[in-house]
Amino acid sequence: MKRRDLLKNIALTSVGVATAATGINASPTQDAELEAGNKKKKKAAPGRTPEEVERDAKLMAETFFTPHEMATITVICDIILPADATSGSASQAGVPAFIEFIAKDMPYQQTPLRGGLMWIDNQAMKRFGKKFVACTATERIQIVDDIAYPEQAKPAMKQGVSFFNLMRDLTMTGFYTTEMGFQDLGYVGNQPNTWLGVPEDVLKQYGLTGKE
Repeated sequence: MKRRDLLKNIALTSVGVATAATGINASPTQDAELEAGNKKKKKAAPGRTPEEVERDAKLMAETFFTPHEMATITVICDIILPADATSGSASQAGVPAFIEFIAKDMPYQQTPLRGGLMWIDNQAMKRFGKKFVACTATERIQIVDDIAYPEQAKPAMKQGVSFFNLMRDLTMTGFYTTEMGFQDLGYVGNQPNTWLGVPEDVLKQYGLTGKE
């Protein structure tokens, strides 16, 4: 099994819980408005009040993570969900920006996320004398392999395991609530169609014709 598929299988059981916890329900139109940093009063979309849209716009205009932290988040997200033959990577789906928003929307996540980013940099410095983003792909995976599989991790890796679990949950939640994620799952939802009547083979099966 490929790493992407293995990490996906580990995390998919918790995606529903993580999605419920994040509570992100912005429509594509609202997302575009938020990304533009538009702070003017907005009309509420279905299921959203003007106050909620206004609050999201305010959060989107703020910055929590440093550029280095965002670069590290991007690398980790793409280790968890790299691009493959059927789908783009987590970063291509905009997951790092989603995690940045979650850190601002849910402040209690800030310390675990920032602390985890510091932990993974410290591990990289101890092992390879450089920060995580500066490591080679092979060096990064050596660190990730020690924290990505909770049942196999050593007690000394407890903080790293906790951080990677959080990153995996947020990455999977962010990715599989985007159009790219829906396509990767093969989920199409409700689609309009045109009724063409009962198929001819079904009519014949019951001794009927389309004229009856």
